[in-house]
Amino acid sequence: MARPRAYALYTLTLTLPVLAFTGARAPRDATAVARATRASRLLSPALAPSGAALPRYSLEERMRFYGVPGVSMAIINEGRVESVRAYGLADAEARVPVDTTTLFQAGSISKPVAAIAALRLAERGRLDLDADVNRHLKSWTLPASRYTRSTSVTTRRLLTHTAGLSVWGFPGYAPGRPVPTLLEVLNGQPPANTPAIRNDTIPGHRWLYSGGGYTVLQQLLIDVTGRPFPDLARDLVLAPLGMARSTYENPLPLARVGGAAAGHDGRGETIPGKRYTYPEMAAAGLWTTPSDLARFALAVQQGARAAASPLSPQLVRGLLTPDTLLTIGGNHWGLGLTIDGSGAAERFGHSGADAGFIAQMVAFRHTGKGAVIMTNGQRGGALIQEILRAVATEYAWPALQPVRVDTVPTDASARALAGRYVNFVTGKDTVFITLAWENGRLGVRLGTAVRTFWAEASGRFVDPVSSDAFWAELDEAGEVVAVRYRNLWQGTEERRMMRAP
Repeated sequence: MARPRAYALYTLTLTLPVLAFTGARAPRDATAVARATRASRLLSPALAPSGAALPRYSLEERMRFYGVPGVSMAIINEGRVESVRAYGLADAEARVPVDTTTLFQAGSISKPVAAIAALRLAERGRLDLDADVNRHLKSWTLPASRYTRSTSVTTRRLLTHTAGLSVWGFPGYAPGRPVPTLLEVLNGQPPANTPAIRNDTIPGHRWLYSGGGYTVLQQLLIDVTGRPFPDLARDLVLAPLGMARSTYENPLPLARVGGAAAGHDGRGETIPGKRYTYPEMAAAGLWTTPSDLARFALAVQQGARAAASPLSPQLVRGLLTPDTLLTIGGNHWGLGLTIDGSGAAERFGHSGADAGFIAQMVAFRHTGKGAVIMTNGQRGGALIQEILRAVATEYAWPALQPVRVDTVPTDASARALAGRYVNFVTGKDTVFITLAWENGRLGVRLGTAVRTFWAEASGRFVDPVSSDAFWAELDEAGEVVAVRYRNLWQGTEERRMMRAP
C-alpha cells in the first residue's frame, strides 16, 4: 500500500490500520482480517480476580497510554504467516506512517539470528562449537585469566550465555558521535562506551546473559569466513530464510533510512538522531520487519518437525536443546533462543531492546502458532505483552492467555514473609527482592513505595503487575527461610530465593 494512502488512513483514525496479508485464497484472508481485527480489541492485563470482568482495551488506546507511536506485527497460525499489520507512525516528528515493510531495530533478537550463522558453519565443518574460541579467532584473542585456567570459552557457551563473559548489553551510539571499531568494543577502548569484554566468572559454571559473548562471536565469524559480518550473515542466514528486507548493516545505509522507523523515548518523542548505531551487530544490530522474523520462526518450527525447511532438523535440534543452567527468569536457553513451557505450550523466542525500540518474537514448537511484534517506543515492552495476550486469546494459544486468580483477604500471618530475599542462581549474593508489610498487606518494595499483592486461598501472594506468585518455604520450626516463585502468565518454572540475614 502506498505511503500517501497510508498517511490518509492514519490522519482519519487509528482504528483503520495499514494492512497486508499473505496467502492466495480470499475467504481465508477475510477470516484472517477478522481475527486480527478482533485481537486488536482484546488487550488486557495479565491477571484478573476470578468473578471480576476482565478489562479490555483497544490497541490504539494502549499505544496512546504507553506513548508508543508505531507497532508492526506478524501473526503465525496453522504453520504460515497468516497476517501482517501495521499501526501508527514510524516517525512521530516527521508524521511518517508505519507500513508492513517498515524496518525496525530488533535489539537482542539479533542474537538467535546470528546464532544460525555459527551453526551453519559448524554443519559445514568450518567451526567447532566445543573448541576454545581462540582456536578460531585470528584478529583478536580473548585474554586468558584465572577464570579460564581449568576450562575454556567455547562457541557453544557463547551461544548459551554460559561463557562467563562480561558486558550485559550495549547502549548504542547516537548520530554524530564517534563509533568504535569492533576491536575497540572488544577491548573497551575509546570511543567504546562499554568496558572490555573479559571473563569475570568460570566458563560453564553459571548462566549470565552477555551481549559481550555475542560480540566475541561476531569477531569469530568474521575471522572464520574472512568476510564482513553483514555479508556473511546475509549469505548464511538472511537470504536462505527469505529475510529479504533484513540487514545487519550499521549504520543503516542512507538509501534505506527512508524505509526505517525512528526510535522514540518513553514520552513518545523521537530520540536525538532518531536511530542509534550498533557496531555490536550480532548482539544488537539487526534491522528487520516482523514478516522477516516470522519467516525465521517458521523455519525453526518446520525444522523441529522435520518438515521442509531451509534449516536442517539437526541444526534446529541443537538450536532448541536447552542448556542445563537456568536463567534468572526461569527459562531454559538453547543455542541463541529462550525455551519455555512443555508439551503443546513449549515455545521459543527472544526479546529485544535498542534505543527507542522494543520487540518480541514468540513461536510454539509444535502447534504452528506464534507472533512477532515490533515497536518504536521505549515503553513498548508492556504494550507487547498486552498484544500477546490478545493474540493468545483470539488464536487459542496453549499459553500466554490472561490468568484468573482466586483472591482472598490477606491474613496477618503474611507479615512473616516481609524481608530481603537473595537470588543465588547467578552465583552472586545479589538482593533480588524486598517484601514489605504495609497497611495490612504484603507487597514488594520499589524504592520508597510498596506495590501490594493479591492473596490467594492457596497461600500464595500474587503481584498483579508482574504476574509473579510467591509463597513461603518453612523450616522445621515453621520459620520462613525462603520464598518460592513463578510467573503465572508466562508459566515459568518454579524458582527459589533465600532469605537474607
